[in-house]
Amino acid sequence: MSTRSMTDIAYEYVGKRKTSVPFAKIWAEVVKTTGVSNDHIAQFYSDLTLDPRFVSMKDNKWVLRERVKYEDSHIDLSEIELLDDEDESETEGSGQEVMSTEESDY
Repeated sequence: MSTRSMTDIAYEYVGKRKTSVPFAKIWAEVVKTTGVSNDHIAQFYSDLTLDPRFVSMKDNKWVLRERVKYEDSHIDLSEIELLDDEDESETEGSGQEVMSTEESDY
């Protein structure tokens, strides 16, 4: 494999594009450049997700963070409803069965 990391190759590839790039095209470029097998796709996807230089957009397309406005790349967490303890206790008494790990087929 090349001395450059897979995410560095992705950075160069995405950086040459004016619009967001589908993950499949980024992966194809990494494979072409490095010769890695598809066995590494999950690790690459994880690395891409964790790399602060990239932002995932709609439809699994990626763009460089430096090209995206903050508002376009962040979710307003104030709009997300969180369950509190009261909500959870209501669910438990709703007739839904909760299976213990002893009853499962593990």
